[in-house]
Amino acid sequence: MMDSQEIALNQGTEEVKQQENAAEQQVNETAPVAEVQATEEVAEENASENAAVQQAEEKNDAAMKTYNSKKEIVARIKELSASEETPEKAEVEYLKTTFYKFHFAEREAQQKAYLEAGGDPEQYQVFPDEDEEVFKAEMSVIKEKRQKAFLEQETLKLENLKKKEAIIEKIKAMATTPEEANKSFQDFKALQQEWKTIKMVPAEKNNELWRNYQLYVEQFYDLLNLNREAREYDFKKNLEKKTQICEAAEKLADEDDVISAFHQLQELHQEFRETGPVEKELREQVWARFKAASTVINKRHQQHFEELRAKEEDNLVKKTELCEKVEEIAKQEIKGSSDWEKFTKEIIEIQAEWKTIGFAPQKMNVKIFERFRAACDDFFSRKGEFFKNLKAQFSENAVKKQALVEKAQALADSTDWKATSDKLIALQKEWKTIGMVPKKQGDQLWNDFLAACNKFFEARNAVHAGARNEEQENLKKKNEIIDQLKQLAETAKDNIQEEVHKLTEEYNKVGHVPFKEKDKVYKAYHEILDKLYKELHINASRRRIDNFKNNLKKVASRGENALDNERGRLMRRIEQLKQEINTYENNLGFLNISSKKGNSLIDEMNRRIQKLKDDMEEIKQKVRVIDAENKD
Repeated sequence: MMDSQEIALNQGTEEVKQQENAAEQQVNETAPVAEVQATEEVAEENASENAAVQQAEEKNDAAMKTYNSKKEIVARIKELSASEETPEKAEVEYLKTTFYKFHFAEREAQQKAYLEAGGDPEQYQVFPDEDEEVFKAEMSVIKEKRQKAFLEQETLKLENLKKKEAIIEKIKAMATTPEEANKSFQDFKALQQEWKTIKMVPAEKNNELWRNYQLYVEQFYDLLNLNREAREYDFKKNLEKKTQICEAAEKLADEDDVISAFHQLQELHQEFRETGPVEKELREQVWARFKAASTVINKRHQQHFEELRAKEEDNLVKKTELCEKVEEIAKQEIKGSSDWEKFTKEIIEIQAEWKTIGFAPQKMNVKIFERFRAACDDFFSRKGEFFKNLKAQFSENAVKKQALVEKAQALADSTDWKATSDKLIALQKEWKTIGMVPKKQGDQLWNDFLAACNKFFEARNAVHAGARNEEQENLKKKNEIIDQLKQLAETAKDNIQEEVHKLTEEYNKVGHVPFKEKDKVYKAYHEILDKLYKELHINASRRRIDNFKNNLKKVASRGENALDNERGRLMRRIEQLKQEINTYENNLGFLNISSKKGNSLIDEMNRRIQKLKDDMEEIKQKVRVIDAENKD
């Protein structure tokens, strides 16, 4: 995780930013003295836009380079650190953001893999990242380098201020009398040229410095008499130059790249103010033309960044919605592993969508990311805790099943056929009561358990090979009973229930059939029996509902709340049946049995579940009868 210092911008960069913008704030330097107030307003307008320019440039420059790994970013940071040039703030900040995007993604992937492998969330450790250590070290070098460059530039600006103040004082001394002005004309021109070579000064001194310079330059020209031709020549050349600057500024209105146009305009402003004055009667006209062209570019520039800000606000809204979705999922009461996997898939999809959304406003970008990350961390932490507990339960179940395997294997070679059969059957019943274990381990345990059981029963069957004829006879009897049941299903006798009961008793008295035929006979018997019972149950259920309707008035006569009490009793019974059904269905879900015996058990459990559902439906019909009676 980055600490707050790493996330925040490096201290001192604001001063660098002021330094970079100083030239852009000097929009009005070449305006006439009468226009000073108006040009100051333009300068302030440009200065207020510079922050947006910086932000947009950073994002545009950053978008020019795509990095695919932390290694590539570290390599670039090393290049910047080793370079003699001062790294640009825009690229440094972009590299930092991109590096930690990869860094956090790797951390999340490692933690997710650890938890999905059954790791303990409380034991999870974040190990040092060698790339991050190198990245931080190089960033520290770059920070020191930028800070040093900033201090050097501040010193240079102070020196430039002193030089320009000295030039102003010299011009001021020349602009006292016409004679002094005429005599010092060549020195004056040299001072103007020297002024142009001196660049940035402290931003807070810039406007005042320029106003004083412009004031004494114009005073000098106004006093200049003897060298009028030279003055008029200067005015002419300055007019030509400023006209060219105005035309260049007007052409920028057709520039497709708004940012480039704005920067070109700043360069034109620099040229404009470094060009000397024109004749007094033309000064206001020339400035008005240049100011009008500047306004067009500034408005396009402002509109461009308003659109960027609107897009960032829209991104913030989208990211906030994703945060709310994850937070809603994270607070769900999730109980089953299938639900955890379902919601995990949703979270991953949301994370993928998050990556497609651009930056939010700078003040909120880190905050909204931290909110999103916290919600995701909460979800995956709870998921890890759930699977930790589930793993412990699986381990406990595996120990129990392993104990049954060992008991079955100990009995596999027994020749006490009756007692051992009972013991193995009891072990099989106990096996069914134990919950799930991981599939691979569960299959191995079941195969071992089944092999031990089969070994005993196959040995027992081999000893009782003489009973095969009896089993064949039993098979014949059972098939005959099944045929009789099928005939009953096709008739409409009144005493069909008694007949079915009689035949089932006969069937149960018949002994074992050949092992290979056992499942086939079992299936045929239960299929016809289920069909008959279903018909009997439907008819019986209808009779019970009719009897319930007939007895409802008697129930109502017991008292004012008698029907409500009866309804409450029925609703409680419905809830009981629901719980029983859920219990059976959960047990059914735990079964992972591929043997024929296992399939028979599943079929029997399904019949029980259906019986409970039919009973519940009958009770619901009774509740509807009571509701209809209450309405009447």
